[in-house]
Amino acid sequence: MNATSAAPVVVIVDGYSNSGAYVAEYAKLGVDALHVQSTAEFLPKMVPPDLSVYRETFVCADADAVDATVDRLRAYAPIAVVAGQEPGVPLADLLSERLGVATNGTAKSPARRDKFTMIETVRAAGLHCAGQFVSSDPDEITGWARDLGSYPVVVKPRSSSSSDNVFICRSEAEVAQAARAVLAGITMYDQRNTDVLVQSYLDGTEYIVDTVSANGHHTVCGVWRYDKNLLPSGRPVYDLDVLQDPDAPHVRELIAYVLRVLDALGIEHGPGHAEVITTESGPALVELGARLNGNMNPAHHDAFSGTNPARLGALAYARPAEFTARYGGKVYAKSCEAVVHNAVTSREGLVAEVDEAVVDKIASLPTVREVVVRRPAGTRLVPTVDLMTSPLRVFHIGGSHAEILADHQVTGQLTEDVFRLAEPTG
Repeated sequence: MNATSAAPVVVIVDGYSNSGAYVAEYAKLGVDALHVQSTAEFLPKMVPPDLSVYRETFVCADADAVDATVDRLRAYAPIAVVAGQEPGVPLADLLSERLGVATNGTAKSPARRDKFTMIETVRAAGLHCAGQFVSSDPDEITGWARDLGSYPVVVKPRSSSSSDNVFICRSEAEVAQAARAVLAGITMYDQRNTDVLVQSYLDGTEYIVDTVSANGHHTVCGVWRYDKNLLPSGRPVYDLDVLQDPDAPHVRELIAYVLRVLDALGIEHGPGHAEVITTESGPALVELGARLNGNMNPAHHDAFSGTNPARLGALAYARPAEFTARYGGKVYAKSCEAVVHNAVTSREGLVAEVDEAVVDKIASLPTVREVVVRRPAGTRLVPTVDLMTSPLRVFHIGGSHAEILADHQVTGQLTEDVFRLAEPTG
């Protein structure tokens, strides 16, 4: 990347995983990207950014580094500061506010990262959501569940994502065990859990609603139904994300609810994705991430809607008036069926080799758009317990859901053959 380029720049904070797609989309708009890392080292559980595509890189690992980082960034006169993935959300809020560019601000940053504060903020706005309690004492967590008087309940960390250490508990003993597991764990963002969140169980179907905003004008990029399987431990694992018909009544109800959530949480700029369960009492927020959906694949989105959240996010920050005119207040079109499959494994061991012939066999299935291998050679395969331990992600596009399900079944039969393990232990 040319460090002396005269092109305008955007700052991407923690450009992990699929947020690298931003760089190419900004480049199409004539905008270079700078990268800011919010930790001294890359987070080990996340796919690291490719720093070679950035014009310049910075590390802002603690509060003492903020002033110097702001001064260095100001010299580039950035047009925007964007959170790449979840750990970068608070720092992106802070840097954008300090630099005087479009910002969601710091006032509600805690409500956009801390699940307890998030739900209480949404409840205060008059929206339906789960009952909840937080404590660092497993006995207090167990006592709250006992007093609630109904099971199941959900036990999880206060600040993580990707179903990390989320437990559905059907007894007091399970609640106590789950609370201890959370307190003993480290989040996918390499932070130790110091307390536990317990919530009433929301009985219904779970969806995810993807949005992009500019100056408070929102567009909805996709609504997906989550199909999950429940492990014997009580931990839910993702199987399929199924694209919904944007004109279906339940989708319209979800969208109306999520737009109110965005306003309640102060999200006026950039991407968001909200996980919502439709209950007998109406939609209820599970959580919201003020950044791209981790399952977003630009080519996959392009295939069913003609655009994607990374492109829309870049346009919203680089050319907000154009974004508002073209997309403000609008909902995605759906030209075909689309599904994202997160594969599971029960095996454990060091990956000695990825069998590319098996990967090619999956990729050649009629509805498969792309296969992403998430455990390359030299990494460790572990039994799937959440999104981060899913070894394979498969993106489907098809004329009918039945066609996709047929290929999904074949993929399930082939997944374990993708990985050749050295010294397998399971």
